[in-house]
Amino acid sequence: MNAAWQENIGKALANRSFVIGLTITGVIALMALISFIWTPYAVGAFDIAGKLKPPSSAHWLGTDHFGRDILSMIMVGSRNSIAVAFVSVAIGAGIGVPLGLWGAASGSVVDEVLMRFNDLIFAFPALLSAVMITAVFDPGTINAIIAIGIFNIPVFARVARAAALSLWPREFVIAASAIGKGSARITLDHILPNMAPLLIVQGTIQFSLGILAEAGLSYVGLGSQPPMPSWGRMLFEAQTMISIAPHMALFPGLAIVITVLGLNLLGDGLRDVLDPKFQ
Repeated sequence: MNAAWQENIGKALANRSFVIGLTITGVIALMALISFIWTPYAVGAFDIAGKLKPPSSAHWLGTDHFGRDILSMIMVGSRNSIAVAFVSVAIGAGIGVPLGLWGAASGSVVDEVLMRFNDLIFAFPALLSAVMITAVFDPGTINAIIAIGIFNIPVFARVARAAALSLWPREFVIAASAIGKGSARITLDHILPNMAPLLIVQGTIQFSLGILAEAGLSYVGLGSQPPMPSWGRMLFEAQTMISIAPHMALFPGLAIVITVLGLNLLGDGLRDVLDPKFQ
């Protein structure tokens, strides 16, 4: 392990935001993994006689209006939220970063066209994109991923472009160009590695926004469909029961808040630890 890694690990362990964020995110991820092999109850098991039960030793977070165990549904819903957010961030970064790098390397007309294209995509939020997509196709997880992923593209493109433009005038880039390296080779060898910490931090932020977007789309019926549990749909189903069974809304809401808080703290910690200033 080199000195740089040792220094970063020491900074990470000393950073309160990073430690708290990593702990929360790790617990949520672990809960999602455990749900693949075990949940307290089957998420599709209805028990009408036991509906709307408050938290108890039998059902730690209570039951919903169909008698389903809320803890089990939150556990399974966590893997759905994580999967949607992760894939949508991968789509946004996988398309947006190359576009931003291409625009910064090409300049002039190409850069202008790419940025105006990004502005066009940016004008349509994830929810509106999902409405348009589901006007043609059925609502579902795949369409939610596509809608959120499309919204992430201009975000990553702008970040990558701004970072690359600040790097191109640097001495090491000019030296690489002087020895005959082309734009593509310079981008891969020098630009992208130096902006990686910034992209990691931005990815963490977009991950948390993806969790919120997935919950919002599921809440309005455009995200994951039954029988797959979703935190957003759990909130939708709880809104008419809030006066008689507040736990139905409380625990899915807390799951969203805690997950987003953990990811934001992790992002803040990563920003401090990685110190994304270009080397």
